[in-house]
Amino acid sequence: MIYLDNAATSFPKPRSVYEEVVRCMTSYGGNPGRGSHALSIAAAEKIYECRTLAAELFGVDDPARVFFTLNTTYALNTVLKGLLRFGDHVLISDFEHNAVYRPLWKMAEERKISFGVFDSMPTLGEGRAQAVCGGILQKLTPATRMIVSTHASNICSVKMPIRELGALCRTQNLLFVVDGAQSAGHERIAVDEMGIDALCLPAHKGLYGPQGCGMVILGKGVLLDTLCEGGNGVHSLLGEMPDFSPERYEAGTLPTPAIAGLCEGIRAVNRLGVANICEYERELFRQSAHSLRQMQGVTVYFPEHEGSVLLFGVEGMNAEKVGRLLGERGICVRSGYHCSALGHRRLQTPDGGAVRISFGIYNTAADVEQFCGAMRQILALR
Repeated sequence: MIYLDNAATSFPKPRSVYEEVVRCMTSYGGNPGRGSHALSIAAAEKIYECRTLAAELFGVDDPARVFFTLNTTYALNTVLKGLLRFGDHVLISDFEHNAVYRPLWKMAEERKISFGVFDSMPTLGEGRAQAVCGGILQKLTPATRMIVSTHASNICSVKMPIRELGALCRTQNLLFVVDGAQSAGHERIAVDEMGIDALCLPAHKGLYGPQGCGMVILGKGVLLDTLCEGGNGVHSLLGEMPDFSPERYEAGTLPTPAIAGLCEGIRAVNRLGVANICEYERELFRQSAHSLRQMQGVTVYFPEHEGSVLLFGVEGMNAEKVGRLLGERGICVRSGYHCSALGHRRLQTPDGGAVRISFGIYNTAADVEQFCGAMRQILALR
């Protein structure tokens, strides 16, 4: 089997991730922060260790600004609904995942907020970042309070100029929320340096942790309203949640085994180095894009934007069929719309969407060759 669906969830994980999950469940799997006994203390220490590693990797100076969620979608819902107020206006990029689009759409349907979409690709050449920021300035209204942007698209390797967007938000006194689902572990992110107020991340993609865990990393001084309330081991006699992170946002028992695995996933990323991972995946992208573009009837979307995700379509063949035929040949890909109606609309993909391949640290040039060989077989069937 050739696994090229790492943008959905990375597979396999480093061996140390599996081993730490098992060790947590068999050796120190108490309820963190819920007791003074050794197992509870050990679990709490592992969670703090993971917060510390995440804070260091993503450029914040206080581990308390890292809190854990179920996944990136839950993280984004927590942030959007915890920061936005009645009457606010929001601008989002035209490559956003439904994890951003759908919460805002629902809030807008309920007439709580309004939102608009900015053009992330007004020009393809030099000066793109300035052009994006210029387009945003034209769309600002007196009610605009927040910019939300993915860092890297989940359907192709287009990156957003988040450093420039962060600077723009600072000059305009706007909140800046970043979806890092496809960039964490693949691209450098520094929350404070880049002017980010909330960075939302998954454990199970480029950080090589287990599913069932995500993170929010807050900018300095950012306080959210709570999406979920309940026990957290502190201030138990009070009705309200604490007014400090992370306890304010972590109601109920945390997924300690998943966080323990994430801790080891971050260590693995640190050992390899984000810059090295980024260049390795770009080389696999270049190899794939070059071969696909030699095949008649195959379209590669934005091949000049190299990264861990590549989107392509086959003329006269539905994307789901291509994905099924690849699956029958042992190649794991994802076909369709990838939960990104905005992104597919921006790329003008045909009915049925397109086919996505996505790389991780365990993919090789041989994997790419086998995938390309399978594509040649499928094209011969037309």
